[in-house]
Amino acid sequence: MDAFNERPAYQQNDYVGWINRAKRQETKEKRLRQMLYELEKGGVYMNMKHPASGKK
Repeated sequence: MDAFNERPAYQQNDYVGWINRAKRQETKEKRLRQMLYELEKGGVYMNMKHPASGKK
């Protein structure tokens, strides 16, 4: 949750909207897993390199 809260508001909104726009539950779960992985790993945003969010 800390990693999510540390992201800018536009990224938080992008993630939540992207997950909620999925029609199938399986897709929502897949997207949620991707978001959690990216937040844990750091340096990644929506499957793209994002150095500003890298772990220290």
